[in-house]
Parts: sequence; C-alpha cells; structure tokens
Amino acid sequence: MNLSEPFVRRPIATVLLTIAIALAGIGAFFVLPVSPLPQVDFPVISVSASLPGASPATMASSVATPLERRLGVIAGVNEMTSSSGAGSTRISLQFELNRKIDSAAREVQAAINASRADLPATLRSNPTYRKANPASSPIIILALTSKNRSPGEIYDEVSSLVQQKIAQVPGVGDVELGGGSLPAVRVELLPFALNRYGVSMEDVRAALQAANANRPRGAIEGNGQRLQIYAVGNTALGGLRAADYRGLIVAWRNGAAIRLSDVAEVSNGVENTNTLGLFNGQPAVVVLVTRQPDANVIATVDGVRALLPELRAQLPPDVDVQVASDSTNSIRASLHEIEVTLLISIALVVLVVSAFLRSVRATFIPAVATVVSLLGTFGVMYLMGFSLNNLSLMALTVATGFVVDDAIVVLENTSRHIEQGMERMEAALLGAREVGFTVLSISLSLVAVFIPLLFMGGQVGRLFREFAVTLSAAVMISLVISLTTTPMMCAWLLKPGGFERPPGKVAQWAERGFALVLKTYAHSLDWALASKALVMLILAFVIGLNVYLFTLAPKGFFPQQDTGQINGGIRADQSISFQAMQGKLRELVDIIKSDPAVATVVGFTGGGRAGGGFMFINLKPVAERAKGDGGQAVIARLRPQLARVTGVSLFLNPVQDLRIGGRSANSTYQYTLKSDNRADLKLWAARLADAMKRQGALVDVDTDQAENGVETFVKIDTDSATRLGITTRDVDNALYNGFGQRQVATIYGELNQYHVIMGVAPQYARSPEALRDVYVPSKASAASTGMRVVAASAAASADSGAPALPANLTAAR
Repeated sequence: MNLSEPFVRRPIATVLLTIAIALAGIGAFFVLPVSPLPQVDFPVISVSASLPGASPATMASSVATPLERRLGVIAGVNEMTSSSGAGSTRISLQFELNRKIDSAAREVQAAINASRADLPATLRSNPTYRKANPASSPIIILALTSKNRSPGEIYDEVSSLVQQKIAQVPGVGDVELGGGSLPAVRVELLPFALNRYGVSMEDVRAALQAANANRPRGAIEGNGQRLQIYAVGNTALGGLRAADYRGLIVAWRNGAAIRLSDVAEVSNGVENTNTLGLFNGQPAVVVLVTRQPDANVIATVDGVRALLPELRAQLPPDVDVQVASDSTNSIRASLHEIEVTLLISIALVVLVVSAFLRSVRATFIPAVATVVSLLGTFGVMYLMGFSLNNLSLMALTVATGFVVDDAIVVLENTSRHIEQGMERMEAALLGAREVGFTVLSISLSLVAVFIPLLFMGGQVGRLFREFAVTLSAAVMISLVISLTTTPMMCAWLLKPGGFERPPGKVAQWAERGFALVLKTYAHSLDWALASKALVMLILAFVIGLNVYLFTLAPKGFFPQQDTGQINGGIRADQSISFQAMQGKLRELVDIIKSDPAVATVVGFTGGGRAGGGFMFINLKPVAERAKGDGGQAVIARLRPQLARVTGVSLFLNPVQDLRIGGRSANSTYQYTLKSDNRADLKLWAARLADAMKRQGALVDVDTDQAENGVETFVKIDTDSATRLGITTRDVDNALYNGFGQRQVATIYGELNQYHVIMGVAPQYARSPEALRDVYVPSKASAASTGMRVVAASAAASADSGAPALPANLTAAR
C-alpha cells in the first residue's frame, strides 16, 4: 500500500491541501496571543481590608483571622498567606494550576460575605478581592503630574476616572494608586479647648456624624403634586468645604452653643497626609496596573495604552499623563529577535540545501515543505491555546532543522530512480513507498524524545509543554507534507535526468570541494576502523569530560533576564516619621536618577506602609546603554551609593518574566520560616539571617521581622475606670477618635465618596505624653463635680517598648 499515491496522482487537490495548511497557519499567526513565556502562573486572588488607625495585632486578630477561617476551606487552595500592617490586611490565596480563577473568585466573594458578621463593626466597608498576584510586578505604570494642582486634587481625578476606566480593560487584575489620597475635610481637635468647654471627642464625632446630609427625607404629595424633600442651608452638611463645618454646634454648655471652630481647627486637606509619590524627583500620583494571572500581557498593555488619549481628553488640561514604565517593551524586543532568528534559520536551511542539491527546482521542494510545516504549526498552537512566546518560537527555530529532513529523504530517493532512467511519476511513487516507513520512524523517534516533557507536572511541566508540543506538531506536519506534497512535487517538478546539467565554474569549484570533503571523511573513517581501541578510549574520555563539565556548569531554574526594569523595596524602622521618610525617599530617587543607564524612576512611600515604600526603575533601551549595563550591573553600581543614605535600606531586584509564589519579597530568593511560637520564630529568623549575611555569595539579606521600631502600649486600670464612671470602651473610643485618623462621616459627591477625618491636632500627637491630654466622658464625674469629662490618664497609663513581629501567617496544603 502506498499512502502517497492518491496525492501524487491528484496534484491539484494536493496543492489545495497544502495551501489550506499554510493559510490556516498564517491566519492563526495574527490572532495568537503574545507573551514572554507560556502561561504558568498559579491562579492567585488577593483579599484586602482596611481599618484606619488599627495596629497590626488588631488587624491580625479581628480582621485577618475571621477571613482566614472562611477562606481556608475553599477547595483548591494550595497556599494562603496573610500580612497585617497598620490599618490594613492583605490575604493571598494561591490555587491549584488547573483551577479556573473566575470560579475561584465567586467562592472567595461568598467567603467574604460569610465572614462579615465576625468582622469589627468599625470596618466601614467590606473586604475586597482582586484577581491579581500581589507579588507580581506592574505591567504598566502611569505617572500623573501637574504644576497647578495638588496631589490630592490629582488623586481625586485619578480615583474617579482613570482607575475605573483602566480596571475595565480585559486582563487587568488590579489598579493601585500611590502618592496621594482623596480630598477630605480634616477636623483637628484641640484637647485643652475640649477640656475647657467640657466636651468630649465622642461628642464631636457624634455631631459630625449626625450632620451628614445624605439621608432620605421623603416627599410631600397632594393637590396633584409630588414634592421631594431636601435639606438646605445650615440644617445639614455634606460638602467638601471646611467653612461649612466650622459653625457646626457640637454641644450646649450653660445655655451657650459650643461650635466646632471653638474646639478644633477645620481645614480642607486629604484623608492621609502621610503619603508621597515621586516621578523622576517630581511629586506625582502613580497608577500601578497589574494583570490577572491568566491574562495576555501584550493585549492588556495595548488596551491600557489605547485608553490614554480618551483619559487625557477627560482630565484637566494641566494634568500630564506619562507612561513611567512599560514591561512589554522588552517582551516585544525579545520576540522580534526570536522571529528574526527563525527567518534566518529558514534561509540558512534553504541555502545549505541549495548548495548541495545545486538545482533550483530540487531546492524549491524541501523549501516548500519547511515553510508549510512551520506555518501549519501556528494553526496547531492556536487550537491548543498556546501563545507566541520565547519558548514556542524557539521550538520552531529548532524544528527548522528537523522538518527539512523528511523532504530531503524522499527527494533524494526519487531523484535516484530518475537518474536511473525511470519516469518521474513512477520514480515518485516508488521512492515514496520505499522510504515511507523510514520517514515515519524518524518522525516518531523525534516526537518520542519530547513525550516525558508532556507528562511533567507543576510549573516546570507547564513551562516546557508548549515547547514540546510545538516542536512535535512541526515534525508531524512535516511528516504529512513529506508523504503528500513532496512526492507530488517531485513527480511534476524534477526534470528527467535528475540534477545533471552542464557544470559551470562555480559548480566545478563546488564539486571539487565536495570531493575533498568526501575524501577526508573516507580517510578518517578508515583510520577509525583500524584503531578501534583508541577510538573507544577517546569516546570514553569525551563522555567523562562532558560529565565533569556538567558538574561545573552553573545551574538554576531559569536564566537571569535583562527586562530593562528593576524593582525595589524600601525598609526603615517602623518608628521613623513620615517627614524623615520622605526626605530619605528623595535622596534615593536622586541617586538612582543620576545613573546613566536609568530612564525613569518612580518611588512612593506612606499610606499603610509604615517605614517602607517601593521603587520602580525603568532602564534605557539596550542600544542606548553601555555594553554590559544589564539590570544586575546597574544594581551593583548603585548599591554602594545607596548605602550612603543612612537610616533606610533599598533592596533592588531585576524584574523577571517568570515568578513563582504569591508572596512579595525584597530579594530574588526567599525562605519562609514557620512556627507556632513567636519567640522561637523571632530567635531563629535572626540567626538564619545572620548566617546568610556571613556568606560571601549573598547580598541584600533581609527579613520582615521589622523589630527595630518603638510602640506605645496603653494599660487601663479597670478599678480606677469604674470609680471614675468610664469604661474600657470609652477609653478605646477616645484613643481612636484622637489618634486613629477616624473617618467620622461620609461626604457623597457626584463621582466619588469623601470623608470627614477627625483627630487631635498634630502638635498634640508627637509623643506618648499626648495621651495625658485625652479626655473621656464620665457619668460619675458629671454627677459629683459637674465636669462631664475626665483625663484618660486618670485610669490608663502609657509605656513604650519594642513592637511585636509583623502578623504574617502562612498555611499550605
């Protein structure tokens, strides 16, 4: 039986089949997603909650723990990691590789809803989730600056418009803002004035909350009319103007009204004054866009960039939107290089075949087989859900040398029969039948090599599966082409007499060269056959040498990439003030910006990051950098300069396309120590870090213990509190009202919601002694002395000490 015969005798049908394979591949090429590497990310969902003013311990016990109990029972969770800081908690859920992230997100939302009853009543909004890995680097960073507007005004525009629009782009997992905060009305209480008038902080909070204007008031209906009731004038507040709040009556004393301006300084400001973002040294609001784990990074960034003209048109004219960093620049460049390499490899294969066959027609046959086989592979990649990435294109480059072999075997055998005087049709049929099994065995042998890769599990298996399947598909398509199209072309294109034609000078020189190569090979073969023992000894030596060199070769999971981007984590004592921290940030940015290889630098600090911050560095294109100025070289050059900035550490790492795990870290590698005993964990974490620092091969060793700061501990004397007529809750409320930057009222705008922020004036919150100026409402004191408030220090004492370890928890299956 000759499988090739129907195709040889029906050339038109065979040509149409070949064209169909090629067109399917061409069509698939233009719709295939583009990415740096195959999709190997674990599905990760990040849950976050905020409670301004709460300590890390409070966030861990009252917010993180109830959420962890509900989230931990979701099916398919491989690892759950939680990190609680000042006023914020973030929980990362890493699922199994085969888990669909959308279905997992629905279960996460259900778990959040179920835990709401166990969360603190003071948690103003439900925890939220994002389908993004918090350890992933942003795919694109935008910086918004203005010469006329404050960061708060820019932040308001970004939060109301930019963040919402970008979050709707397919593939976007999270849009995080930094460097600013929403506008707010700030009420800064004066403790001595409160004491003088006998007004407690709780009285002020209740008055501000009651003044909220956004409440339903009903309607009046009658006489064919329906009149909606609104509150105007001084009967209700709700705007963002501080002047509207100054006249608010917070209490009556001795028949006189005590207004808010009598006991507090009221001003227009922002919700969080302790935040700063810098773009190349200039204040800016930073937009960090992170993709979903299964999203196409190129398409996602293109979608964000397509929005920029619309966003610029809707933003105020004096707000400048700039792309501070784009991770796809290096991806596009590397893929372009791979595509050029693929084209060069195809051209070289055709040239080598042409040099040996010395016939245009004979060269055309394997050239067609090579091109059609590679094009057809794109169609298989599309059907398999693969992408155009470095590994899949590398597989095609490697396959270029494989797919031409089958066609050459069929061509050579057919040409041999034609040279012996056989008709082209008969020669093609006989030649294909004779080598059909050989071609089949060669192709199956090549495919068998990659079978183990297909059954590898985990991320490594996912990483190399596309490589194995792509290369195997190219080989199998070349097998089909070699048994169908190649014999058909041999029957209709080869001339009688094979490749013989009057030789020219070039052909004569080439023939002499081939004869010399053949003669040299014959002599070496004769020598090898005559010296069997020596040849076997040389073979054993070469094998042993390769084994030895293998042991010496550096080993790693994946090669270090130069993506043109560097990320950094800033670490300082938790007790460092924001004023000192922003000065350190400016010093670090100035040092980095002065490096000749740096194009842009973005840094921000503040918010919920006490004594910390982040840095994002974008390097110039490779062509504009000095030779050897990769990410690691730039980091090594910057490290001694950054070390001169005292009181703060900056840990820089080159951004990599492949990252494993859902926990962010300040270093390339990280170890996780687990213990049920915090004291043991603190002891052994310090010992391990010290041992690592003594290793000469390791730099930037860091831990997240964060134990160098100072905290204030308040101890309440319950006996004294009971005698004075106050409760523990009264003291807690007073402390929260005074030092928690409490959101006491919500202001509803047309596009966003704002808050009234209450706390003591900054000059009364600079040391633990400020707790003595906090006054608590007292029923017992009011009954006996007429004073409605007493000093909290009468029933509580404050002391300073080292902080507890950050509340980081990890649970793995």
